[in-house]
Amino acid sequence: MRFCAFASGSSGNCTYAGSDSTHILVDVGMSGKRVEAALETADISGRDLRGILITHEHSDHICGLGVISRKYQIPIYATEKTIEAIKKDKSVGNIDEDLFNVIKADNKFMLGDLTINPMKISHDAADPVGYRISYGNKKVAVCTDLGKYDEYTVEALKGLDAVLLEANHDVKMLQLGPYPYPLKQRILSDRGHLSNELSGQLLSRILHDDMKYVYLGHLSKENNIPELAYEAVRTEVTLSPVNNYKGDDFCIRVAKRSEPSELIAI
Repeated sequence: MRFCAFASGSSGNCTYAGSDSTHILVDVGMSGKRVEAALETADISGRDLRGILITHEHSDHICGLGVISRKYQIPIYATEKTIEAIKKDKSVGNIDEDLFNVIKADNKFMLGDLTINPMKISHDAADPVGYRISYGNKKVAVCTDLGKYDEYTVEALKGLDAVLLEANHDVKMLQLGPYPYPLKQRILSDRGHLSNELSGQLLSRILHDDMKYVYLGHLSKENNIPELAYEAVRTEVTLSPVNNYKGDDFCIRVAKRSEPSELIAI
């Protein structure tokens, strides 16, 4: 199984996962040209894509969806309310109705030889989800854009080989930064985004001896820096009372904002 963050940040998000015969994207929050260039780094093309999984309808997750889905007639999978919101977004353009497929949180489905398990997340969107993707006994997940986590989240993310996990902001940078007060409150709310510290605390709950890769994603350009996110998450893991792991025990990396991160093979 292969896994790669093609772009991850508040300005655009797109993640690739695939087996030898099945290739999918999670979100298309960047231009069609950039998606095609990123696919080339994984030695595949848009014609090879079996489906696009959409987490929610915000522009940094769907701005390139119309272009890439129309060009290659790629099926789109999202919750019913998310699909309704996408159809109302004029910037996406018209998408063939037949390309849309309704999914529900906690209802598994197959795309080729990949098992897709949508999971509920808490975010200010119509009906957002994260995704757990399995190929045989190999498991990865994309879990960003959640203002909080709970026992459901922890259970949904256990037993993974790799995860793309949100570490959106440093709380102090956000509080002292230029954002207007209502936006700061939205980001800090239970339907906003995970801070570096909360990301590290969640990661501490799902780490296990066989976790191979952790990517920290969806970093805010204005309210975070990669080095700070990395150190904060590592520190939370090291200080966590729920296990005896240290931050250096695992391969923790920060996903790149505007270019593909390393393609990992599991």
